[in-house]
Amino acid sequence: MKGNPQPAASSTPTSASTPPKILAIDYGRSRIGLALADTETRIAYPHDTLERINRNEDMRRLRELARDLSVRHIVVGLPLRLDGTPGEMAAEVEGFAARLRKQLGVPVDLVDERLTSWEAERILEEELGRRITHEETPKGRKKIAGDVLGKYSVDAVAAMVILREYLAREITPTSSGESDR
Repeated sequence: MKGNPQPAASSTPTSASTPPKILAIDYGRSRIGLALADTETRIAYPHDTLERINRNEDMRRLRELARDLSVRHIVVGLPLRLDGTPGEMAAEVEGFAARLRKQLGVPVDLVDERLTSWEAERILEEELGRRITHEETPKGRKKIAGDVLGKYSVDAVAAMVILREYLAREITPTSSGESDR
């Protein structure tokens, strides 16, 4: 209508109608796995995988995603070795988390991500029926072959595992009445 006094809403309609979300990130140099949980139901599910472009563009896309999905908290997987010491990418991930805090203005927690990729592959194979195969890269590292099959990538499912760990940690101490170990 021509005489409509109300201007069109500038924000996405979903941001007002959906509950706030917790976003989990499985940070990598070529891809970023994403998972979400509703702050009310606290059930984690894989969301998407972002192919890395560059630091500024990646941050812009994450800022847009956080705004569109009403993200109120972010959890980033911290790569630790099996013995608990920081892995080779730990400092890079900590810097990424600090940029997220500054640019998105929401709380960001780091969560131990040991064995999350292994768990993600197990979930994809056993629960979702995907066959995961590996091939060696020229540097001797394992690479997942044929990861484009199926709806979710290992990265997105790994982010879901990180988020499940975070949610379990957040619920357990208050529900059992015990303090941290």
